[in-house]
Amino acid sequence: MLGRLIEPVVAAKLELGREALAAIHAHVAAAYPEEACGGLFGRTRDGAPSQVIEAVRVANASPTSRACSYLIGPNEVLRLERRAEAAGLQVLGYYHSHPDAPAEPSAFDRAHAWPWYVYLIVSARAGRAGAARAWQLDHGRSNLVPVRLRLMGKSREECGGR
Repeated sequence: MLGRLIEPVVAAKLELGREALAAIHAHVAAAYPEEACGGLFGRTRDGAPSQVIEAVRVANASPTSRACSYLIGPNEVLRLERRAEAAGLQVLGYYHSHPDAPAEPSAFDRAHAWPWYVYLIVSARAGRAGAARAWQLDHGRSNLVPVRLRLMGKSREECGGR
């Protein structure tokens, strides 16, 4: 956490493991029509989030409509930080879904974003996960800018179904 006291580095691209994306898609589909949310564990390169290894589900604790907002409470944030550290990883950011909406930041997302994290937003329609896009707060801390996503690792089909 001490590294977060310095100016954050905005990621140019983010590698996302296929297994992590599959776990996120399953969570998004199961949570529909509410927003799903969770943590993104991985590694940094040159101070910027670079590689997501694992996605960890978190219960949406929003006290308002969970169909259009999410909240990861402070105890859950601490639990995620400890779990990532125990695995030798870092919390790179968070994911959440947008039921029946595009994978683009809402006004709520922009107002509640933290500068050193990447945010993966997944659209969901009719109970199915759709497009995933990554975002990070710019240096001026006024807007979320897109982060290029690259899937890494082989799919099960590419490994002969194993």
